[in-house]
Amino acid sequence: MKLIFEHSRTGRRGYTLPVSDVPERKAHEAIPAEYLRKGEMDLPEVGELDIVRHYTNLSRLNVGVDTVFYPLGSCTMKYSPKVNEAVAANPRFAHLHPYQPEESAQGMLEMMYNVQEYLKEISGMSAVSLQPCAGAHGELTALLVMKAYLDDKKPGRMKVLIPDSAHGTNPSSGIFAGFETVQVKSNERGLVDLEDLKKHVDENTAVLMLTNPNTLGLFDDQVQEIARILHAKGALLYLDGANLNAIMGVCKPADFGVDAMHFNLHKSFSTPHGGGGPGSGPIGVVKELAPYLPAPVVAKKDDKFFLDYNIPKSIGRCRSFYGNIGVVLRAYVYLRMLGKDGVPRVAHHAVLNANYVAARLKKHFLLPHDRICMHECVFSGNWQKKYGVKTLDIAKRLLDMGYHPPTVYFPLIVQEAIMIEPTENESKETLDAFADAMIQIAKEAQENPQLVTSAPQTTPVKRLDEVKAAKEPYIRWRP
Repeated sequence: MKLIFEHSRTGRRGYTLPVSDVPERKAHEAIPAEYLRKGEMDLPEVGELDIVRHYTNLSRLNVGVDTVFYPLGSCTMKYSPKVNEAVAANPRFAHLHPYQPEESAQGMLEMMYNVQEYLKEISGMSAVSLQPCAGAHGELTALLVMKAYLDDKKPGRMKVLIPDSAHGTNPSSGIFAGFETVQVKSNERGLVDLEDLKKHVDENTAVLMLTNPNTLGLFDDQVQEIARILHAKGALLYLDGANLNAIMGVCKPADFGVDAMHFNLHKSFSTPHGGGGPGSGPIGVVKELAPYLPAPVVAKKDDKFFLDYNIPKSIGRCRSFYGNIGVVLRAYVYLRMLGKDGVPRVAHHAVLNANYVAARLKKHFLLPHDRICMHECVFSGNWQKKYGVKTLDIAKRLLDMGYHPPTVYFPLIVQEAIMIEPTENESKETLDAFADAMIQIAKEAQENPQLVTSAPQTTPVKRLDEVKAAKEPYIRWRP
């Protein structure tokens, strides 16, 4: 596809400006000479129709969940119902100002209050803050809340334990919150090694950050024992809620000993994300931690809703205004449409789809933990490696077949990892077509590996030098 500059022809233009209705002044009278351009801007000269066609065709090269299967493991790239967008775009919501009087924003405050209540019901937590604006921000905020509580009750605890199967942002959140981080090993089942955990838990331990289900897609059935080990030493259990899609409505984290957690509204509750946003990462905490939540939270008195700043031990505001309210609103619509019975059905179908993909592919790709998984399954490309084909090559080849690749090389504890999360939205036909494509690639890796290692063949930009593309991005046109 040609660049817009290559469509340029001298004298063509795609705009018509109205006649100026104010007195014209010479540029040098209004702007100091040193700021005036000395030459032409060298912009492309293109007719309106050519501009429209060019950018419309460019937009068709974009890949997203609305256009292709998007099995990005650990990200829960589920389809977002369009009714969410319609409600969020309603001027009665979109045009509200966060500083207008509470009396004139009762509908928005009621929505926020209800989302807090829904998240409490789903998690079993006692209190919720909607302020954090993404998953890692929720991790950090929850850690700061737990640190404030521990400094108040059991000062001096500086150690955060993080399993090697946790999400990658956990260590950085721990460091940023002022803790030192210590890794806990996994056992042969892909779960937390309890003996290694016991070695690290002591009176200096503040928190264990547990991802459950973990990044291998496995539910750690030892979680109650993990909580008991921590609580016996006065430490707290944090749940990374990024994988909530597998268990929401089925079990409540508070019931298996979790003290605090975050929710990814932009994952579990459907708001589309990627490219850095939008996101929303509310946190839920048990009763003992509630006095330390960021202020304000939305409260209700009689029939009125208000922003409650009366939280004396609050860690303070962690986000401008009250959070990413557009994302919260989309999550509210999604939850209302699902209803109480629909939430666990989401989890059931997400787990079913992941296990179906695993069953179809495990004869063709190495499955390190061949057991029932949760919302995602993690393969390894090690079987293909003996033919000179790496996981990265498999991902590139999938582009030729019209699919966004799954997450690759994560989690780090699986060599040549291929992490597939189909979510609950995808039909059996879509899953079969994807599995067929993966099986074809496995066959090509044996019979014609050069076809896979030179992929992609059909995309506008072919195989890049991964290191050079990151260090020396070539993203502008030069005549």
